[in-house]
Amino acid sequence: MARYKTDHKEQTRERIIAAAGRCFKKGGYSGIGIDGLAKEAGVTSGAFYGHFSSKENAFIEIVVTGLREVHDAVQNLQSEYGTRWLEVFIDFYLSTKRTCDLTEACALQALTPEVTRSNEAVRAIYQAEMIKLVDVIAQGLPQGTSGNVDRAWTLLVMLSGGVTLMRALADEALAAQVAQTIRVAALTLIEGRAA
Repeated sequence: MARYKTDHKEQTRERIIAAAGRCFKKGGYSGIGIDGLAKEAGVTSGAFYGHFSSKENAFIEIVVTGLREVHDAVQNLQSEYGTRWLEVFIDFYLSTKRTCDLTEACALQALTPEVTRSNEAVRAIYQAEMIKLVDVIAQGLPQGTSGNVDRAWTLLVMLSGGVTLMRALADEALAAQVAQTIRVAALTLIEGRAA
């Protein structure tokens, strides 16, 4: 009998998480079942249940993983770009995350509508992760800490809501115009200056 490498289980879990993330972002929570998630990951339904006791538990993992990816990306931008991190973040979000395939979209924009249809426990987990994300953004904002939490919330609402709206527009020129409007508003709000 062949034995699996010690990291086989972790690799399988990562494959399931990646596949489930793509599926939930593209088709929503109700758009796919366990069998579809397992097939997308290239595993059996039994293997899926070996990692997650339910579709809801997999969804929670995807939401947490997705929000932590945004959190880590913000920290990396703050380290790499210093005081310019915010402008880089805004530009990336309003360009790449606006136009990428939905399966690669940001968890904020792609999964938040699904969380609103979830139960209170899922929303509580989402809220806890959002608070962590807002805190790391607030810490990197100019003008001390007074009001930074409010500005961080507003920034995330502007970016994720704006990208959601822009993705729904049929006219790419109009979507690009809206993106520029949001960019100016975000920089004005955060830095107190015109972009």
